[in-house]
Amino acid sequence: MTLMLGRDRTMALLETGLKCSRVEQTEILAVGQHAYLTRYSENYIHQNVGERDTRITVRAVTGKRIGVASTNQFEEGALRETVEQACEMSRLAPERPDFRSLPGPEPIPDVGMGISRATLECPADLRAAYVERVVSMARDKGVAAAGALTTGSLELGVANSLGVRAYGMTSRADLSCVAMSPDSSGFGQESSFDVSKVDPTRVAEKAVSKCLASRNPVTIPPGEYDVVLEPPAIGDMLLYLAFLGFTAESYQEGRSFMSGKLGQKIAGDNITIWDDGLDPAGFPMPFDFEGVPKRKVTLIENGVARGVVYDSLSAGREARKSTGHAVAQEGFVGSMPINLMMAGGTSSIAEMIASTGKGILVTRFHYVNPVHPVKTIITGMTRDGTFLIEDGKLATGLTNLRFTESILGALSRVELISSEREVRAGMLSMVCPAVKVRGFTFTGTTKS
Repeated sequence: MTLMLGRDRTMALLETGLKCSRVEQTEILAVGQHAYLTRYSENYIHQNVGERDTRITVRAVTGKRIGVASTNQFEEGALRETVEQACEMSRLAPERPDFRSLPGPEPIPDVGMGISRATLECPADLRAAYVERVVSMARDKGVAAAGALTTGSLELGVANSLGVRAYGMTSRADLSCVAMSPDSSGFGQESSFDVSKVDPTRVAEKAVSKCLASRNPVTIPPGEYDVVLEPPAIGDMLLYLAFLGFTAESYQEGRSFMSGKLGQKIAGDNITIWDDGLDPAGFPMPFDFEGVPKRKVTLIENGVARGVVYDSLSAGREARKSTGHAVAQEGFVGSMPINLMMAGGTSSIAEMIASTGKGILVTRFHYVNPVHPVKTIITGMTRDGTFLIEDGKLATGLTNLRFTESILGALSRVELISSEREVRAGMLSMVCPAVKVRGFTFTGTTKS
């Protein structure tokens, strides 16, 4: 399996594109992705697919007008045409009064990106072997397993007319499993840049054991319960905090829960959340989609709102520097914390359960939607392992419940935090502990 374009070809391509431009400033971004997927259901593999694509996006600047065009063709003629389209659009686009400049060059930290040749070269039969281990364990226990193993890589190259030159590659592997019986289910997942560090036995054991333990679930009335939220559930909450208010755009527009609150208490003293693209505990990426070095940004420190993340455009509005959090110019535009981390504590999930007289253990959420962004109220349902806690022990499985709760409200009532944290891959990468929350609001029950 070949690596995508590679550093030399990528950067040569970007240099060629820059030479074609005739406007004041130009930026060219190459994003290459390889993704290979082995999906299984009912204990059988039913899909094995792969995709390779590299998209080149040109951002051209004329005065305060910005034009964007893209292509996935590498021939010089196609590249030249794309640059010309962006340049023409930059002459016709409305002015952006808050635009100052594309970013200039800065030294990029030499921390590397998480790359594993085992992941880059992972063959289909090895993915199948991982899945076979999972489904055989499920089959032995009389339950059905479904999920997927994905392996892939991201290649990123950025160059602009002000001298920015950045290139990097990272790999990622993710194995998920939902084990199902007629009246219960359980979830397990592991993610790493190195597929050899993903353990299918551990994933299957977690999913199958939760499925078996939650059979014959009972229903309890809605209300406020102490809850133990495992890392996947906390990851969902962090994801929504990122979209609802950790970006400079939402902060500047007054629609963020951080707007007007910097320096003020918004969560419990034991809550610290930050973004750090250089931390090897997650999925390192030393620069953003504008070629700006990643900077660690403390978002919430000991419950106090400390900051948001910036790209060059949002930073220009406040006459400050980008924090290195620009995302791709197509689709979602702006900044985003894509390497979120939450500080751990000194407890364990077992200790959280033992300290609970009556409560609920939640493995993860689904169908989550925002209700009030500024108040960080979200609603959704529990899924794949919901348990009643009585007298410090898991008593029985529960039918799933609907919740409606403020994320920051919940994070203001955290009693315990686990020392162990899990890496969660996805749209954003996250490193999350488990937490025990006092008085979490459940508003209804479901039929399953």
